[in-house]
Amino acid sequence: MFLNILNQKLQYEGYSLQYIDTFRVKASQYDHQNDEYNKKTLSQRWHEVDGHRVQRDLYSAFLIMNVKDNRKEIDRQKCLERWDQFIRLHDEEIKRLRLHSCVVSSMGI
Repeated sequence: MFLNILNQKLQYEGYSLQYIDTFRVKASQYDHQNDEYNKKTLSQRWHEVDGHRVQRDLYSAFLIMNVKDNRKEIDRQKCLERWDQFIRLHDEEIKRLRLHSCVVSSMGI
């Protein structure tokens, strides 16, 4: 229901939701640095990627942002090109949340 409401509001502005094939993309399991999929438990809120500790949900959003036009696979090259900017913004946001005592238990913060 939420997605229907969101899509309706987007359509008022001339946009629409873009759906990805989550079964094939598997964003929570993919590591763009080594181009491998590794199954992780839901309790694993943080991952080690390219020597950086990253929050799982933020990293999944980054990967989904870099999905190919077919919406069935992640564009590894885009991930590599955008990684430095992502990790800088990721670290700034985690620091901001911690400084302002924002406890987001669902994110492991």
